[in-house]
Amino acid sequence: MFGITIELKTKNKTMKKIIILALLTSSVFALQSFKQTKRLPDVRLKDINGFEKNVSDYGKTGRITIISLWATWCKPCIQEINAINDLMDTWKTKYNVDLVAVSVDDGRTAPKVKPFVASQGWDFDILLDPSKELQQKLSVPSVPYLILVDKNGNIVDEHNGYLAGDEFQLEEKLKKLTGQ
Repeated sequence: MFGITIELKTKNKTMKKIIILALLTSSVFALQSFKQTKRLPDVRLKDINGFEKNVSDYGKTGRITIISLWATWCKPCIQEINAINDLMDTWKTKYNVDLVAVSVDDGRTAPKVKPFVASQGWDFDILLDPSKELQQKLSVPSVPYLILVDKNGNIVDEHNGYLAGDEFQLEEKLKKLTGQ
């Protein structure tokens, strides 16, 4: 990637090794500073009411956004969303955060999403990704999958799976993002 040639004019082999090690170490740190920021992809999905939304727009709200990829048949997904939803009133006020749930139910089970959401009493954006376009663009291996987006639209954390109590670890991340 970088073509750098350095001529070491010293007879001391130990000194050469130290210089080479120092150069390699500084190169690693320099490359880490070039690490590309991951952002939400430009993917258009329909919400449960049939309105089209661009997923990348959730990174342009100036608010922290939690995006949960889930499915109606996934019990840990539902447990995770319910646990977060129980805390959302507090989190909205305290951390200026929004929740978006993206169903990856396929064409066969997608019609179950809207009545399921109504039965849960969820009051946040629910998007449908039956073709798994968003899931593929984000390289999501399986659900439940949680994405944390900072107020500048950068994906700052991703988490696969759910165990009871994960929502409290998520809150710690929200505290760090807001300096609390």
